[in-house]
Amino acid sequence: MLKTALVLGATGLVGQQLIAQLCSDSRYKSIVCLVRKPLGYELAFSHDDKLQPIVIDFAALQDYQGYFGVDHVYVCLGSTIKKAGNRKAFRKVDFEYIHVAAQLARAQHVQSFVWISSVGANAQSSLFYLRVKGELENAIFKLSGLEHASAVRPSLLLGNRKEHRLAEKIGGLLAGLLSPLFVGPFAKYKPIQAAEVATKMIQLQVF
Repeated sequence: MLKTALVLGATGLVGQQLIAQLCSDSRYKSIVCLVRKPLGYELAFSHDDKLQPIVIDFAALQDYQGYFGVDHVYVCLGSTIKKAGNRKAFRKVDFEYIHVAAQLARAQHVQSFVWISSVGANAQSSLFYLRVKGELENAIFKLSGLEHASAVRPSLLLGNRKEHRLAEKIGGLLAGLLSPLFVGPFAKYKPIQAAEVATKMIQLQVF
């Protein structure tokens, strides 16, 4: 039986790759994506046979519960403290929105739920970013009734971003030079292409 999917965060680095892969995946018949603003022309119309973009207010995400009545939910939401403006705004996107999405997915009895966390996520971390990611993992994995919840924990994401992030660009260049050192227990810290993360998310869903 063909599957249906819901994607949150379709316009981000991983989200765009995920949409492209889902739309070309013969196992899916439809993909709904909840977005803050209309999709760009290229993304919206290159896959218009399967893709249904819905512009919503994420601050009122609970009002869109009906869209969670799908087989698979993918959450690619994520920000940075710099982009969000402050820690509170960052936590709203990277914890609250995703946690609400998990609760809505549970209420609709989805088959599986996958979201993007981070390598090093730890609720006890001294680093705010990793602490929030870890707290979210704990909160979602403790949700009774949410079957097959999985977190993808990438390191530095590589790919073509719309916005310019100097630190990530420098990090990507250094990572390329240091890549041979990311072996054994350090392999998880190796930077990864956004397309690979998208592929991993699909592999974690239940078919």
